Amino acid sequence: MTSTTAVVVGLGSIGTRHARVLREMGLRVVTVSRREGGDYGAIAQAIAGANPDYAVIATETARHADDLQELAQAGFHGKVLVEKPLFAAPAPPPKYPFSHVSVGYNLRFHPVMTALAESLRGREVITVAAYVGQDIRDWRPGRDHRATASATAEAGGGVLRDLSHELDYLLWLFGPWHRVAALGGASGARDIDVDDHLDLLLDMQRAPSVHVHMDYLDRQGVRRIRVNVDDDTIEADLVGSRLVVNGKGTEIRSERDQTYRDMHVAAMHGARPACSLPEALGVVHLIDASERALRTKSWISP
Repeated sequence: MTSTTAVVVGLGSIGTRHARVLREMGLRVVTVSRREGGDYGAIAQAIAGANPDYAVIATETARHADDLQELAQAGFHGKVLVEKPLFAAPAPPPKYPFSHVSVGYNLRFHPVMTALAESLRGREVITVAAYVGQDIRDWRPGRDHRATASATAEAGGGVLRDLSHELDYLLWLFGPWHRVAALGGASGARDIDVDDHLDLLLDMQRAPSVHVHMDYLDRQGVRRIRVNVDDDTIEADLVGSRLVVNGKGTEIRSERDQTYRDMHVAAMHGARPACSLPEALGVVHLIDASERALRTKSWISP
């Protein structure tokens, strides 16, 4: 472990989780919150007062760019982890003084996803189908889902950004995309005005036919990816923690916070497979292209 002091900016559900996990890993953790409950009320105060060497930005997506700029202006030069997605909209690649920036796509560290990546190594991919869905009302028990950042366009909500893990791991596994089409939108079923269901069709470098479904509606809660290669059908079931090859499943268990611990270790070392700044910008551009495809009802290319 190279870091001993971490600052976590934002104390919503994900920021609170990051702070807890880092403390359990043995780090000294200070927090920044614009509301009550944080050790500091501003990033500059935390940098001056705690002198951290690792920073986690866990505020609403729409605030990430400003918080990273504030962190830079405060004189921070250590390693940074930004919660996903990196930004709410495409932006020129920033030039930060930080030693390394990673983005919080922790599913790259899920052992089922690792097993899938290994099983696909060197094989020709024919079709890919990814499905992620969970009822937004179940995400944060005790809170009105309509008042959360996930349900608010101004905060960077909507399925494309909230569930962008799928876009990240597809780019990670199957390379750059060549074109994208989209269907879906805001159904009104959950009384929110952001997109609550979306289907994408992608042509990618390593997979010519990729279908992605994401929604805020699924009452069961599903996250899986199904891949057809030459002689095998391989399914990674992340909720069920198993890899299924031609109908035969292998259980691959993971403790709930292990992906976060592994991601933080990689981010603090600037190591793979943590999502890099350029990779995360690629996800933001794909989100933007998908939204344009939805609006124009046409194929969009990079």
